[in-house]
Amino acid sequence: MAAGSGSRLGACVPKAFVPVAGRPLLAYAVQTVVALPGLRSLVIVVPPGYADPTDWPDGLSALLPAGSQVVVGGAERTDSVGAGLTLLDPGCDVVLVHDAARALTPVAVFERVVEAVRAGAAGAVPGQPVVDTIKSVDVDGIITGTPDRSALRAIQTPQGFAREILLAAYASGRQGTDDAALVEADGHHVRVVEGDPLAFKVTTAADLAHAERVLASSPRP
Repeated sequence: MAAGSGSRLGACVPKAFVPVAGRPLLAYAVQTVVALPGLRSLVIVVPPGYADPTDWPDGLSALLPAGSQVVVGGAERTDSVGAGLTLLDPGCDVVLVHDAARALTPVAVFERVVEAVRAGAAGAVPGQPVVDTIKSVDVDGIITGTPDRSALRAIQTPQGFAREILLAAYASGRQGTDDAALVEADGHHVRVVEGDPLAFKVTTAADLAHAERVLASSPRP
């Protein structure tokens, strides 16, 4: 998923194409995905104006494996994922949805998600324990509750699902903040597997600076 605008970064290009340590964010995400054992199909969802990989900067298109497809996303996340699903290889039994903004996610996280789905889970998502105290509030900002954080997880991507289950969830026409929410709404159980601190989402300039520091301390090829 590379269709985000990057407005909160204050960038002049879409988020996935913002340079980090000299390369677009999307380059790091693609580099990890193509290293995933058993990868059968890669579909990249992009903003308008980026449908032709030959126009991408910094030789990014050269990273794409043969048979990769590119499609323009929609107004909402569900619209964008739905557009990608229309190009899904019929032979794929496990579908992973990954945010290019989580470009430094290690391949081991992908493998844990795939393993959980292949073991019988309808879906699997990586997550990290919540360390902050969380409060629920009303419209006036008054605290209404303090959830037990031991039962909370901060969810990351990739999110993985059995093919037919994800397609059915999207056929429902529901909207959701992530793919797991749509699958849950269809009555399925989604398993949480171990995430990774490196799967953080680049949303703000501070996140971008953090990614620069991570790459400076442990650069990728």
